[in-house]
Amino acid sequence: MKQVKPSFIGAKTLCALALMGAFSAQAQAQSSVTIYGRVVAGVDVMTNVPKNDGSGTTGTRIRSASNQWGTSMIGFKGTEDLGGGTNAFFLLESGFGSTTGGLNGTDINGTSLFNRRSYVGLSSTNAGTLKLGKNLFINNDVWFLDPTGQQWIGTANLVRGRNWPGASNVIEYTTPTFGGFGATVQTSLGEAAGSFSKGGTSTKYGRKDGLSLVYQNNGLELRGIYDVVRDPNGRYTDVYDTSKELILGGTYKIDKLKLFLGYENLRAPDVNTASGAPDRVNHYWLGANYDVTSQFQLVGSVFHVNANNGNGSANLFMAGVNYFLSKRTLLYVGGGTMRNGNNANYSLEADSSTGGGKGTNQTGGYFGIAHSF
Repeated sequence: MKQVKPSFIGAKTLCALALMGAFSAQAQAQSSVTIYGRVVAGVDVMTNVPKNDGSGTTGTRIRSASNQWGTSMIGFKGTEDLGGGTNAFFLLESGFGSTTGGLNGTDINGTSLFNRRSYVGLSSTNAGTLKLGKNLFINNDVWFLDPTGQQWIGTANLVRGRNWPGASNVIEYTTPTFGGFGATVQTSLGEAAGSFSKGGTSTKYGRKDGLSLVYQNNGLELRGIYDVVRDPNGRYTDVYDTSKELILGGTYKIDKLKLFLGYENLRAPDVNTASGAPDRVNHYWLGANYDVTSQFQLVGSVFHVNANNGNGSANLFMAGVNYFLSKRTLLYVGGGTMRNGNNANYSLEADSSTGGGKGTNQTGGYFGIAHSF
């Protein structure tokens, strides 16, 4: 029987299909896109909250809790292996208020679609990581030093949220780790014509710059963060907003116990102190996490602040419980009390810039459910 050979055209077609299949399989193996997120909701109670009836008095407030334990968010991230230890990547992330489903209300992330992060970058095993776009500002690395994990009763309260803002127009570089040492440098461009420090017409801030250093060795972690946030005119005019910031601290893990120690200094040399506003703030804290079991964690911390120019001091005490039903689902309880000095007016929770008035104390807390996916 005579054997029939495949035609030249048929052979080319089979070869092309084989190559396409191989390329497709390779592309799938080298690239990935992930949808991730977290939903947090519960109940919040706080005493001595100013009433909205014009009476100037305060009362106890009970409300739904949205981001008190951590931010509700949804994100998309992807990577592509470019070969030779180099990867391209992107990340898009939006924070929202779970109790309303919106990008406002009790949510503090802003109303942009991707209000937390939207960046693209390159990473290399030997050369480090470059990010371009929008990101959390570099001082959010205080998260590693916060015993509460930046809950709404945590390191942000006594500096009125100065240590957790976002940053647009970002250029950011992170070094590889050498002997336990690593560094990240970040700039957020102000984009004003004719100036490197001022802000453009559509921006609230001028340029932001920061440096974050870390050393890790076994259970020890030490961090130092220095950053500056300028107002649209390139000046430092609000110690809690547009100022110079230094954060120093560390953690140490001993079996089931993790200890935290931190210090934060804010300076705003362009403040008009004749108005009574402070131009220096010193913030201290210490705390601990203790894993009773792999599911049950105790949280405790103490914070102290002192603002100059007669703005007084305050102490914040916080205690909490995290109970993990699974790797994805958590039950949380957090409570505390804010003890303001005679001239101080800080809020128990970090979503409010003021408390119930000078010398007014607040007590309260929140509980709820956090589910990650």
